[in-house]
Amino acid sequence: MRRLTAFTLIELLVVISIIAVLMAILMPVLSRAREQGKRASCLSNLKQLMLAWGLYADDNDGKIVMGCTQKSAETSWGGPYKCWVYYVNPGSNPSEQAKLQGIRDGGLFRYIKNERLYKCPTGIRGEVVTYAIPDGMNGHRIDDVQGLGLIVTRRESIKNPGQRIIFLDEGQLSPSSWTIWYSQPRWWDQPTLRHGNGTNFAFADHHVDYWKWTDTRTIKVAQIDHDAWQSSGRHDVSLSTQPGNEDLMNTQRGCWGKLGYTPESL
Repeated sequence: MRRLTAFTLIELLVVISIIAVLMAILMPVLSRAREQGKRASCLSNLKQLMLAWGLYADDNDGKIVMGCTQKSAETSWGGPYKCWVYYVNPGSNPSEQAKLQGIRDGGLFRYIKNERLYKCPTGIRGEVVTYAIPDGMNGHRIDDVQGLGLIVTRRESIKNPGQRIIFLDEGQLSPSSWTIWYSQPRWWDQPTLRHGNGTNFAFADHHVDYWKWTDTRTIKVAQIDHDAWQSSGRHDVSLSTQPGNEDLMNTQRGCWGKLGYTPESL
């Protein structure tokens, strides 16, 4: 008669422990690999948006599309220009179709007709547009730069195109373009955390790049609840002002072409 054998309780616990250790090792690796894939997809989106941005300028005698997203902005600042997409006020509880129509009515849709390309794969649920154009690229005429000639409206006016930001991942579309201070080392709109502790950018020479944030103050600002930042965080000078923050200064240079103040380190 053959004798049947089975695992002892100790042996089962050992096997379970080994599986648990392997899972603990593999899960972060798989998570990073998945996020790397989303990063690549996001960069591809930005690359295609840049192609559309360039084609718009080709068809409009070098004039670049409007960075703001409200129709009133098209004629408020010496247009005519067309907004790249249109903002739909969430206070009106818009349907997804209404938001998508804001993309279809925008200036770039004739060149890039896939609505999914306007949103980062890790974007906020319910949002259809997560990318933004900064103020300096035919966007909102903020008081901080009035009279300084820093608002670009024509493609040929862009100096050092390999360093000038055209699109960034804002995370949540706003009625204006993406704003950052010029005259002081201070955030206004939040930086985002995407695909790790950084985010993707597209530049005027049509290259795209991932920037990993290196200053913990940047990450702290990015992690603040969006509504809390909009209502009070951006007004808290001790929080939004960050002298010596290379992340902040690099973003300011990308948005404005230069800094409007002397960095603390100098």
